[in-house]
Amino acid sequence: MSKIEPFRAISISRLAHVLKAEGRDIIHMEFGQPSTGAPAAAIAEAHRVLDVDGMGYWESTPLKQRIARLYQDRYGVAVDPDRLLLTNGASPALVLAMASKFQPGDRIAMARPGYVAYRNTVKALNMTPVEIACGPAEHYQLTAAALAALEPAPAGVIIASPANPTGSIIAPEELAAIAEVCARRDITIISDEIYHGLSYGAPTPSMLEYAPDALIVNSFSKYWSMAGWRLGWLLVPADHIETARAYIGNLFLTPPSLSQHAGLVAMDCHDELERHIQAYRQNRQLVLDALPSLGLKTIAPPDGAFYIWADIGHLTDDSVAFCEQLLRDTGVATAPGVDFDPVEGHHFMRFSFAVSTPLVEEALNRMRPWFAAQARLTA
Repeated sequence: MSKIEPFRAISISRLAHVLKAEGRDIIHMEFGQPSTGAPAAAIAEAHRVLDVDGMGYWESTPLKQRIARLYQDRYGVAVDPDRLLLTNGASPALVLAMASKFQPGDRIAMARPGYVAYRNTVKALNMTPVEIACGPAEHYQLTAAALAALEPAPAGVIIASPANPTGSIIAPEELAAIAEVCARRDITIISDEIYHGLSYGAPTPSMLEYAPDALIVNSFSKYWSMAGWRLGWLLVPADHIETARAYIGNLFLTPPSLSQHAGLVAMDCHDELERHIQAYRQNRQLVLDALPSLGLKTIAPPDGAFYIWADIGHLTDDSVAFCEQLLRDTGVATAPGVDFDPVEGHHFMRFSFAVSTPLVEEALNRMRPWFAAQARLTA
């Protein structure tokens, strides 16, 4: 079995909760989860359903139909609801996509930096991650040229736009070029679109617009602010439905019935959800304006999601120890970069600005003097 590295942000979060239990005032910027909670109407529907429905194993046809309509409304793509498999969040959707589509030993390409679970899920399934270094020149994203140059061609590639931890978005023309390379080289695309709806410029296109046979992962955790409800989906090609259904039936059964009822209502809470985006936009600008006072000059472009990926190489070569000390000294919990980049991540950290605006302001007030007091590393 391949060794699975720990998710170190979870260790930071555990320490944060220990400090909170000791009476410390903690600001959680280590995880990418909205602090706003589910839309009010979704919560009200959950209360109603609890009184009238005993619930059980269930796959909501109305929810699948509503998600299919989302693809038509948001991307102009017609989707058969039968191609949608409801899951217990995006993580099981990723496992489902990987396990049902690939074989042990297959090589799977992905960007570095990238979400820690991509690399570790591939390893856990006895496949081989092929991490492609993506820096400022590549907008911190995979490119068609990089995929075209891989020899031999990988069996699959994981695309994420907007990306975690960088928030960077792949331009439409580059998505089209990636789709063309993958079609030509027989590379299966898994597109993680969990941060769709969270962008600060042009809307984010779906890989489905360019690669109709891509497997699409999404979730109610981010845009719909329902992380704890554990509800997501995997969209598969028509010729993969039966295989994927066999896997999901054995591995996961169905997501919580209560979450499906609430999720259906949440999809139409547009005004409330868009107010969340405005708060994230304000938080993003607050952090961007404060970065010079923290001495952080090199960051990834936060086009979407709710992250700042910052270079701290002038201050440390141990991002885990750095984030732990920051937490102990200021009460601000952040994510060490080594989670997302095992090579260069010792020199990076990630801030999540998904907390409330007052908490972002307070965190910045605490961090300014702390960062100013840190000694710079000598060359």
